[in-house]
Amino acid sequence: MIKSYKISFSGQVQGVGFRPYVYNLALKFNLKGTVSNNEDGVLIFTSGNPQNISAFYKKLTEFPPPISKIKTKSIIETENLIFEDFRIIPSTKNGQLNLPLTPDFAICKDCKNDIENPENRRYNYAFTTCVNCGPRWAITQTFPFERSNTSIDEFPMCAKCKKEYNSPINRRFHSQTNTCSTCGIQLKLINNLGETIKIEQSNLFKKIAALLSEGNIIGIKNTSGYLLCCNAENPKIVQKLRNKKHRPNKPFAVLYPSLKFLQKEVILNDKQLKSLASAERPINIVSLENYKGKLALQQVAPNLNQLGIMLPYTGILQLLANELNFPIVATSGNIHGSPIISTNGDALEKLQQVADYFLQHNLKIEHPQDDSVVKFSTKFQQKVLFRRSLGYAPNYLEASINSEEKILAMGAHLKSTIAFYPNSNLYISQYLGNLDNFDVYNRFTETTENFIQLFEQQPEIILVDKHPMYQSTQFGKELAKKTNSKLLEIQHHKAHFTAVLGEHNLFNEKVLGVIFDGTGFGDDENIWGGEFFSYQNNKIERIGQVENFDWLLGDKMSKEPRLSLLSLASEEMKSILEQKFTSNELKNYGYLKSQNKLKTSSVGRLFDAVASILNITDFNTYEGEAAILLENSISNYDLRTCKSYSQLTSLGFSAKEIIKNIYKDVENGTSREQIITNFLFSLATHILNFSKVKGFTKIALSGGVFQNTTLVDMLLELAPKEIKLYFHKDLSPNDENSSFGQLMYYLNINK
Repeated sequence: MIKSYKISFSGQVQGVGFRPYVYNLALKFNLKGTVSNNEDGVLIFTSGNPQNISAFYKKLTEFPPPISKIKTKSIIETENLIFEDFRIIPSTKNGQLNLPLTPDFAICKDCKNDIENPENRRYNYAFTTCVNCGPRWAITQTFPFERSNTSIDEFPMCAKCKKEYNSPINRRFHSQTNTCSTCGIQLKLINNLGETIKIEQSNLFKKIAALLSEGNIIGIKNTSGYLLCCNAENPKIVQKLRNKKHRPNKPFAVLYPSLKFLQKEVILNDKQLKSLASAERPINIVSLENYKGKLALQQVAPNLNQLGIMLPYTGILQLLANELNFPIVATSGNIHGSPIISTNGDALEKLQQVADYFLQHNLKIEHPQDDSVVKFSTKFQQKVLFRRSLGYAPNYLEASINSEEKILAMGAHLKSTIAFYPNSNLYISQYLGNLDNFDVYNRFTETTENFIQLFEQQPEIILVDKHPMYQSTQFGKELAKKTNSKLLEIQHHKAHFTAVLGEHNLFNEKVLGVIFDGTGFGDDENIWGGEFFSYQNNKIERIGQVENFDWLLGDKMSKEPRLSLLSLASEEMKSILEQKFTSNELKNYGYLKSQNKLKTSSVGRLFDAVASILNITDFNTYEGEAAILLENSISNYDLRTCKSYSQLTSLGFSAKEIIKNIYKDVENGTSREQIITNFLFSLATHILNFSKVKGFTKIALSGGVFQNTTLVDMLLELAPKEIKLYFHKDLSPNDENSSFGQLMYYLNINK
């Protein structure tokens, strides 16, 4: 008996080879029908034996294509449909887009083999892709994900590519990014005067490797934006890149030619190995303990015992890696603080004084993205996402949302992102950066407008941070007026808290929120950053904090750790302060302190003060430098030797007491490593003890301080069995999660 069914899938199901997979599976089960993309995902109509259709559906749902992620699925019997065969038919768009957007994927093993095989017609072709890999979000203009809706449409397929595209047994069957050297994207090498270097394509990457070996800096246009590259074993050239990029100390990422090469120099654990080889292919921050290579470490990662490493993830980088016998710096193509550059014109104009040569191509990048960054903690291998961008954005598939409203969340100011809920899916943009930078702000506003256009939906609700001076807040207010949307301001740290609650779907639980970061505008108009919140029955209450201390000189305080020490120091520390400030500075700052009314509870500034009193640094050249150097100063810890530097009260704890007791240990000659370990132990025990005192068994932790993986490990080690810790899973603990948190707050708090 023949029956007909309509089968639907939503989720990450476009641009992942889902339709060709369905086609071949349907033939195996002797089914007839059609499969197409639509605005909701993938739609199948099929007729056949009901048992076969049931087995077909089961196989599809249990073993989908490798890079797909099914969110919802359905199978409904329909009136009898008559089909001659099974076909992939052109996509239809009958309504507004309502499916996840597909992120970019690292080059797969099969395509890597193709470009390395002299017998293959794609040998040395840098833009080789298939249904399982290649750019997606980077080249997306609109959806459904069809070639005609991407920038790769400018390259019509040649006869051979069309034959592959139409062949069900080919890996490139219905691969929307299919091209080859005959019909595809072209590379060219130019110098920084814009003059083309004439060279055979077959020798192009040999030439680039030689230029890198000779000490040149090269701007390489990848499929998601420019990278600035140089020989990572050459201290002079790495320092030259630092100087030209205006990036004095912030570490550079290093691209290793292969995993085999990398493992000769660096010890990796299983989670790092899996991450480095994943489809997302993020930078991994790894320990340099027992490092055996020749990297110019002091220039690549100044004063650090950790390193950001990556492996080739596009055909361009793989073909270059095949010609290299040394690792290279591969850092974002920009001047420090600006957004990653993606156009040939901008690269030549803005990086002319930085790079000696540029490797360019003629594929338009619609959505430039930085590389994502992760770190795994040493003891418990807890994953901490430092930057969520390439390979992850703009999807967020795990959100549990049921709302008819169109909601746009503008996020924070540093490490900005936007979150948009225009349909039944949530979209979180790639990391955009610090909105103090004019070019970053422009990309932030362009991304917002692009989201609105892409989904053909105007927001009805716009959510902003409570800080009146945040550029994201000001733009959100302007947009709310323009679109006649309802505007809601949400306190920064409450957004952090609800971001973790949202990731773990804890809105039916009683949870303690611990939010430790650098800065956020508080409900009392002070600067918060060391907060204890209770959550229960859709209500958040601030039930504790780090005892307030003076907030001095606005943003300058976050750039000069010595100012945090000045704010927290007692009279007995006068001699230390005299080493860090001139007598005029002490006099002027002392007067400001006496007149100051603005207070803070910031744990980020407490980290700065600890770094200053230990003479680790008095000035930050990049955000969080003092905190990174602080963690970097300890290699291991033993909880049995630790002590706490302050007493916990029913309201929280005192940063001044911590600094006072650290000062005593400094005077007594206690080692720097032990003092830092004691400091982190103090924070960890206060968090756990506060939860016991207040009767919580679930603790959600967020804020940039929880990028400190030693603190994360200590918490996991110290937590008794009855206490459950919740860290961020798929989002960063830093301000990147604010947009998601704002949205979760709006949907779940005080409703």
